[in-house]
Amino acid sequence: MKQFLLPLLEVFEILAVVLISIYVIYGFIAQPFLVQGASMEPNFSSGDYLLVDEATYYFREPVRGEVIVFKNPNDADEFYIKRIVGLPGEEVIVSDNEVFVNGELVDEPYLADGIKVDGRYVFQLDQDQYFVMGDNRPQSFDSRNWGPLGEDLIIGVVRLRFWPPASFGSFTYQASQ
Repeated sequence: MKQFLLPLLEVFEILAVVLISIYVIYGFIAQPFLVQGASMEPNFSSGDYLLVDEATYYFREPVRGEVIVFKNPNDADEFYIKRIVGLPGEEVIVSDNEVFVNGELVDEPYLADGIKVDGRYVFQLDQDQYFVMGDNRPQSFDSRNWGPLGEDLIIGVVRLRFWPPASFGSFTYQASQ
């Protein structure tokens, strides 16, 4: 009887370690995210599967230009993907198809040519707020609509696209001014 129980106990131990590891990885280190909608085109398309790094922001603050996944400020059960444009304490002005942070024009090489943004938006960010926008500005519901994003709503930074296979790749970000 003992010869039967020992292998069974080992199987349960391995299963417990695997389940705990998955819980820790999914809950604190990384998780998958499915892009839905056109707000981040041409850089991310509806149907892209991404890996979101949840651990980085335990060690450093988000930087301008990073693409993040966060909870919708109006519905915590819904998640969005946008790019960080403004950092805590900054003044952000969106006007005439351009973004100014603290009076300086922000270089945005990730945007498609010909993007048109109507209106003028001015925001002064608090010390725990970020200003986020989609890369496809005319199709994006973002900080221009609901205001600055609280730091507590950020899930993590996009690190890897693993679907579709033809678009597989990792993402690194260089902070712009």
